[in-house]
Amino acid sequence: MSKPIKSMMVADYRRRFEGVDNALLVDIRGIEANDNNALRQGLHASGIKITVVRNTLARDAFKETSLEALTEGLDGPSAMCYGADSVVEVARELITWAKKVEKLDLKGACLDGEFFDGHDGVKRLSAFPTRDESQAKVVQLMLSPAGNVLGAAMRGGSDLMGIVKEIQERLEKGEEIAKVG
Repeated sequence: MSKPIKSMMVADYRRRFEGVDNALLVDIRGIEANDNNALRQGLHASGIKITVVRNTLARDAFKETSLEALTEGLDGPSAMCYGADSVVEVARELITWAKKVEKLDLKGACLDGEFFDGHDGVKRLSAFPTRDESQAKVVQLMLSPAGNVLGAAMRGGSDLMGIVKEIQERLEKGEEIAKVG
């Protein structure tokens, strides 16, 4: 391949993956055509794109970008999976597909510049909370103390009302109320 063609392909990769900060690498070699089509259609339905890349050109295109961590996994046939709302969702989807499609090899993933190596790394990444799940957890943690304070105030109020009612009943009966010291 001539140098101008390689330069055009590197530029195409940079343009195509512009704005992609996190992705996964898979090896789809050896997958039967029907399984490959089902995989691609299933990923597309989930908003996930899959693109076969040439390793040396991808290395050049990923230099000084957030995808540079993926260069560690660029050996042998590689396809890049990206999209959905987060790379965690992509990892979860591919873990599910790896159970269905026997020859789907999960090579690794990158999240915020950290490389997750191999099937185990992708599985570990899939256990991370997504952005929406993290935000929900933060909101829950922030509201929890307020809920506890409100509960304590309400509980104290009900205890106080119980004491006031007891005093009122005793006074109505003409009983003396002992001073608590």
